[in-house]
Amino acid sequence: MRKLTLIAAALILATPAFAQSVGEKTGVNSVLGIAPSTQDFVTQAGASDMFEIQSSELVKSQDVDPKIKDFANQMIEAHTKTSSELKAMVDGGQVKATIPTEMSSAQKSMIEDLKGRKGADLGDQYIDDQVSAHKDAVSLFERYSEGGEDPALKDWAGKTLPNLKHHLELAQQLDK
Repeated sequence: MRKLTLIAAALILATPAFAQSVGEKTGVNSVLGIAPSTQDFVTQAGASDMFEIQSSELVKSQDVDPKIKDFANQMIEAHTKTSSELKAMVDGGQVKATIPTEMSSAQKSMIEDLKGRKGADLGDQYIDDQVSAHKDAVSLFERYSEGGEDPALKDWAGKTLPNLKHHLELAQQLDK
């Protein structure tokens, strides 16, 4: 039975196409400041963009503070751009990785939670989610830009990082 458990665990960990490494999934790499693998970076960055776009699309069509709607529109525009850039690097063969096709289960849960909210409650939760998501993104992009494996992706992460930091600042201002 123990042998079967070890084999099952090995198989689960050996499916890197859309899975994250244990260090990234558990947050250990972030706490220790360890750069993610190229695949982990692409998976997280791609899923993060999907979350930013979907949550912002959801909010902009609702009755929330106009400042929050403006922020949501900025997030849609910015994260659509970074999604396209990342996809172009991968599809063009410049970066050896696979673009994720869906968000993480945690991100999906946050979207579902947002769908159940209205008005100021929706706006407040959206901004809380944006602060959290952008803190995670800043950490991810900082770690990859400093120690990533792929030079082109490392350069792109470094160039994208100031925009993510600005998004975080905007979200934090709206959170006050």
